[in-house]
Amino acid sequence: MLRDGFLRRLRRQKIVAASLFVILFYLVVVLFIYTTEIFHLNTGIVKWDQVVGAEYERPSAKNILGTDYLGRSVLRKTLYGAKVSLTVALFASIISMAVGVSLGAAAGFFRGAFDYIVLWLNSVFASIPYILLVTAFALVLKDKTINLSSLGLGSIPVEGIAAVCIAIGLTGWVSTCRLVRAEVIRQKQFDYVRAAKSRGFSNLRILLRHILPNLSGLIIITFVIRFVYYIFAEVMLSFLGLGAKSQPSWGTMMDSARLGLTIPEAGWWEMLSATAAVFLIVFSVNCLGDFLKDFFAHRLRADSYEQ
Repeated sequence: MLRDGFLRRLRRQKIVAASLFVILFYLVVVLFIYTTEIFHLNTGIVKWDQVVGAEYERPSAKNILGTDYLGRSVLRKTLYGAKVSLTVALFASIISMAVGVSLGAAAGFFRGAFDYIVLWLNSVFASIPYILLVTAFALVLKDKTINLSSLGLGSIPVEGIAAVCIAIGLTGWVSTCRLVRAEVIRQKQFDYVRAAKSRGFSNLRILLRHILPNLSGLIIITFVIRFVYYIFAEVMLSFLGLGAKSQPSWGTMMDSARLGLTIPEAGWWEMLSATAAVFLIVFSVNCLGDFLKDFFAHRLRADSYEQ
């Protein structure tokens, strides 16, 4: 029933369906890049560093989006940049949602001293401008190694994509924590929680098996919104030189294109390509997020009416 309602509403909204197609296209490109790299198939997009023409060659039938200052294909760099941005956005969203949902749910349910500590951390992180905070974390984590010799795992280098994922993920949990905490406090007043307590269920079981499943819509929508923000954050960090150095990303493309625009023979195509790639994925994910928000709100109203 839920799936049928989702597909029926999706068919009526052509823009959302087109946005979903764009998102799937990006995901296919990213999966293709990872597959070729895992199996060492040095073909297609992964050969982004191959010289395919003259420096700053204009878009043509041979090179659809032209070439950069080294004669490399801008199209290949743009497609490869999807791997960096989407990977960072995905894992940073997972990290921030895990931290935010865990802290928010525990603080809202158990309250007391733990709630005060979480609220204090929230206030500390929220009082610092996000751009400064994530930049500071990225600088601290840049080219660092985590020593896990005591666990028999040796030393793990934190660099490139990993450093950006951790920096963004550990600084973006604040709003998620606030939302989840407030919703858990509200859910605790409902009869189903009182019924679960009267049956002798443990607090952990009530929280994990009864309250959190009712927050699934909120968590999914928040994940989508965070995903968009983290694409912007990755582009910003890469533009500032704090992202992945050995791989092209949309931020590094914008940076090199910005420097290239000061040269008379340089062109506009690399800046336009990177900007258009960011715009397409952000617009598509935002459309999907708005659709999911309306869908879950409709389901919530329908369930309330049935009750």
